[in-house]
Amino acid sequence: MKGFFETLRNIYKIEDLRNRILATLGLILIYRLGSYVVLPGVDPVILEDLNRNSSGGGLAGLLNMFAGGAFSRASIFALGIMPYISASIVIQLLGVAIPYFQRMQKEGESGRRKINQITRLLTVVITFGQAPGYIATQVPDAAIIGGPSFFFTISSVIILTTGTLFVMWLGEKITDKGIGNGISLLIMIGIISSLPFAFAAEFAKRLEEQGGGMVMFLVEMVFLLLVIVVTILLVQGTRRVPVQFAKRVVGNKQYGGVRQYIPLKVNAAGVMPIIFAQAIMFVPMTFASFSDSNALQGVMAALTDFQGFWYNAIFFIMIILFTYFYTAITVNPSNMAEEMKRNGGFIPGVKPGRQTAEFLDTIMSRITLPGSMFLGMVAILPAFAMLGGVNSQFAQFYGGTSLLIMVGVVLDTLQQVESHLLMRHYDGLMKSGRIKGRSSLNMATQ
Repeated sequence: MKGFFETLRNIYKIEDLRNRILATLGLILIYRLGSYVVLPGVDPVILEDLNRNSSGGGLAGLLNMFAGGAFSRASIFALGIMPYISASIVIQLLGVAIPYFQRMQKEGESGRRKINQITRLLTVVITFGQAPGYIATQVPDAAIIGGPSFFFTISSVIILTTGTLFVMWLGEKITDKGIGNGISLLIMIGIISSLPFAFAAEFAKRLEEQGGGMVMFLVEMVFLLLVIVVTILLVQGTRRVPVQFAKRVVGNKQYGGVRQYIPLKVNAAGVMPIIFAQAIMFVPMTFASFSDSNALQGVMAALTDFQGFWYNAIFFIMIILFTYFYTAITVNPSNMAEEMKRNGGFIPGVKPGRQTAEFLDTIMSRITLPGSMFLGMVAILPAFAMLGGVNSQFAQFYGGTSLLIMVGVVLDTLQQVESHLLMRHYDGLMKSGRIKGRSSLNMATQ
């Protein structure tokens, strides 16, 4: 405990780090306050009563968790940062298929600014497309003061779009003036905002007569801790490939001749396979909802049972497939081999060029299989938690997208804090070892 307070004092002594942390907390506070500001023309009391009677699950429940409850409250930040995430994914995929975006990715800082500007413009387009659908499906007519109207729809679309752009601006400001990745932090804050309520509900449930008492609650906490440890191992796991750089003598100085490592991540795709799989799982449900066929209704029932065998089996298989797909489009062994060859680097025992690319591709194929299976297991753990008697809200923190995002963002933020401490010749956050965030491991996705 003494070392913990000493670390806090060291953080406070560093003016730049202190100001960054305070700026981050201030911008997060603005985001949380804005998530409670309801759209003009919506009665929050009626909306809350209607939401209380709805299931709140499925894709809407997932989006509501990412938005920190703003989605269900019809807030001005209801769409949150998700349109920006969608635009970023589209631009990233276009960078694989279209030469124009590939050239911009290789242009360095100027190319990055162009890509960011295109991403922002695409965010506006996506938000304008999503906002009318949100108003039509998530804002009941009974909650609209004076009833639905064309003016209400237009004004709400403009406000929702502006709210998303403001949240995007907050995330960029946190990245520039604060600590950590701003967009990731805002998503994490939205997810973690429901943790205290879920924790309290689970605690109260276990204290009931048939709840199992404190013993069962402590068992759940121990199991949750083990899941977090396994998730950290999944996020941090790498296969280090040694790279030797040839010696070069320029004048009286010698360059190169050192050995470094390429950290190939076991889970290079991050949480994207889970997001893709969840989106695909909702497609047959959407089609089945428009049909009266008993067979399709049976399919919909199977795919909406989050504790059922078929839902979790299909979900698990799709995560494995999407992990391979997303890893293939984000990790390019040919480019890595070309960069090594250009800088005079080579893998010991492997010829530069095509054989190096094949060697790296073989390693990625081998480590992606266990990584994808572990990712699939983490994704379906909430279903096992619910089968074990954990309430649905608290079970979401036993795995899935929420736990992976929280672990990754926390590690990334702590790694940046530690780098500030070490740069000023202070001890790190731990007496032994160093925290490795996603940025330190060249994670392909944020």
